[in-house]
Amino acid sequence: IMEQLKEMIEEDGLLPGDKIPSERELCERMQAGRSSVREALRALELLGLIETRRGEGTFIKDFQEHQLVELLGGFILQEEKSKTKLKETKYMIEIDCMTLAARDAASGQIDEFIDWAGESDFDDYTFFQRIASLHDNHLMRRIWTSIAAYDRDSAYIHRKEPYLNLLGDIKHRDINNAVKIYKKEIRNMSMND
Repeated sequence: IMEQLKEMIEEDGLLPGDKIPSERELCERMQAGRSSVREALRALELLGLIETRRGEGTFIKDFQEHQLVELLGGFILQEEKSKTKLKETKYMIEIDCMTLAARDAASGQIDEFIDWAGESDFDDYTFFQRIASLHDNHLMRRIWTSIAAYDRDSAYIHRKEPYLNLLGDIKHRDINNAVKIYKKEIRNMSMND
């Protein structure tokens, strides 16, 4: 029934904020019992995909508010072995975010970022949060944010030079050198702190 609901939402072209049909109409369209439809709707609401507003109906939630990645991350990271792989995964995603930024970001965006980095005190989390925002892959940004939240170091960066050099390489679309700086100077710094 959840799969049928998903197909119906796609077929009807419903978007976040749109109201979905009533339980009775869903039962008729899917030829399913009311209790089955109600359970499917509860499951979707628990996942944060829909919301019921008393007296108004049921609406599709904005994907940006959807917490499934964070919810799953909380369960996955209960295992000790997963925690030990967290940093490695975060670093791999950061390299992918840098690659996408070098490919997609406008020079003006990167120039603004370089100005900000030169003038501001920042921590590693804030820096890479901005890197993850320089491209339009929203899923990659959400995954990075979820993983980084479990490995957040709030200490301010004292040596800005490697970060500025990395941004310079991203601006010049030299991702190979940016990755070298990242691995040798930035990640080595954070692992030794």
